[in-house]
Amino acid sequence: MKNNNSEIKIVVQRRIVIISVILFFGKLIAYFLTNSVGILTDALESTVNVLTGFISLYSISISLKPRDKNHPFGHGKIESISASIEGFLILLAGLIIIFEAVKRLFRPVEIQQLDIGIIIIGIAGLMNYILGYYSKKVGKKHNSIALVAGGKHLQSDTYSTIGLVIGLILLLITKIAWLDSVIAILFGSIIIYTGYKILKETTSNLMDEADTKILNEIAHILQSNKLKNWINIHNLKLVKYGDSYHIDCDLTLPFYMNIADAHKESEILMKTISENQHNKIDFTIHTDACHKGLCSHCKITNCMHRENPFENELIWSLEELTQTIHFEYKTN
Repeated sequence: MKNNNSEIKIVVQRRIVIISVILFFGKLIAYFLTNSVGILTDALESTVNVLTGFISLYSISISLKPRDKNHPFGHGKIESISASIEGFLILLAGLIIIFEAVKRLFRPVEIQQLDIGIIIIGIAGLMNYILGYYSKKVGKKHNSIALVAGGKHLQSDTYSTIGLVIGLILLLITKIAWLDSVIAILFGSIIIYTGYKILKETTSNLMDEADTKILNEIAHILQSNKLKNWINIHNLKLVKYGDSYHIDCDLTLPFYMNIADAHKESEILMKTISENQHNKIDFTIHTDACHKGLCSHCKITNCMHRENPFENELIWSLEELTQTIHFEYKTN
């Protein structure tokens, strides 16, 4: 299954690159036919599509390599780096577009064959939307940050193209030359905002920002499936590496339990999360011995070492599971 998923990602990104190259040349032809700086904005955006398409293709092929001695958590982080580069290039393209638009505002040129240009840009925009939808759908299904980021970029390109086409139609009707520059400035700003959003999201992933949505799902799974020997779970951490997650947590078990039984409880915990969560997850589980402070929350009725009566069970909310607890267990 893993190899099949890997092949799907590579095939999808390869298709995106090929179509992006074709659309880029189409928009370039439209620019040379019309001499419109508005259409130039779309052509420059397609340049970014092509560059980031190749970068994403490379990053996906690297991210799918198995973990090794130097990369014990795998190579998945490169997808976030790739998406960050994409966001930066989009920002850069937006700035160049605005620069060219402002320059053209003071040095207007004659616009030609705008009707043909509008048709080419409109078809390219529709293709980008379909391609973006396809990329996002596959990316979400297979947890590929690169494919999702690429899909968002392509679809945002479509939204800006719709506005661009409307503006170009107005330009065609009114013949007001400065409208071309105003359109380019407007959509250059939209492109900059798109780049900013992609950079913000990918930087959060590179900084290992907590994914509260997944953490809440895991908290619900643990609360719904807790066993009586699982006295407490804490220090829960979740880190994303490409298309997989890594969970690290501390599992508190009865102090008199032997190592083999404790290991078995850890395996049950891992299996419980894996079977109820669609994401690919690997685990590091540290087992702690219980102490008398937890007796009031322990549901083991036949415990011969209980020092305090049971009062209530711990509710494993996100806050409870992720809190950091340190204690020392001392024997008498």
